[in-house]
Amino acid sequence: MARRVWLPLGAAVLVVNAVLWVAAEAITAAAWTDPPYSYATNYISDLGVPDCGTRFQGRDICSPAHDLMNVSFMVQGILFALGVVLLARLVKGRARRVITALALAHGAAFVLVGLFHGSGENSNLALAIHVGAAAIGILCANTVAIMAGSLPSLGLPPAYRIFSVTVGVLGLLSEVLVGVSVSTAGVFERGGVYSWLLWGAVTGSLVLVERRRSPAMVENVAV
Repeated sequence: MARRVWLPLGAAVLVVNAVLWVAAEAITAAAWTDPPYSYATNYISDLGVPDCGTRFQGRDICSPAHDLMNVSFMVQGILFALGVVLLARLVKGRARRVITALALAHGAAFVLVGLFHGSGENSNLALAIHVGAAAIGILCANTVAIMAGSLPSLGLPPAYRIFSVTVGVLGLLSEVLVGVSVSTAGVFERGGVYSWLLWGAVTGSLVLVERRRSPAMVENVAV
C-alpha cells in the first residue's frame, strides 16, 4: 500500500476512533437515568454492564444502552490498533515492532473488555478477564503515546514530543490514582483513557494537516 494511502488512512482512523468513543460514551451515559450516571464516580465499564438494577462495589448499575458501549469498546480497540500499526510503518527497527505489538495487544484487550463485562453478576474468571484486559489496554495505549514522543530518530517537533510523553505519563498516573477515592474513581479512570484518545486525535489531526500543507513533511508529525 502506497504511503500516500496508508499514512492519511492511519491518521484519519485515529481521529475517527476518538470521536466515536466520546459520542458512544455520551449517548450511553445519557440513557442511564435511574439513578443518573456519574462521570465522577462511575467507572466507564459500568456503561457496558447488562445487569440493570444490580449493585456492584457500592454503585447502582443500570445501563439501558450497554450494547452500544460494549460495541464501542471493541471498535475502539480495533481502530486504535489499525491506526497505530499504519503509522508505525514510519518507524524503523525494534521500535516499530514494539509499537506494533503494543497496538495489537491494546486492540485484543479492548475486544475482551467488550465481551466480558465488569459486573458482579459475572463469574470471577469473566470479571478478572475484564479487569485484566482493561489494565493491559490502558497500559499499552499510553506507552505508545510515550514512545511516540521519546524516539529522537523521528525528528518530531519539540512541542509534539513533550505533549506525547506528558499525556502518556499523566494517563498512567491517573490510572494508578483510580482507587484513591470512590468519589473520584471515574475521573481518574477517564484520565487514563482520554489520554490516548486525545493523543490519537491530536496525532491524526497533525498528520492530516501537515500532509495537506506539505506532503514532504508528514514524516515529521507521525508516530
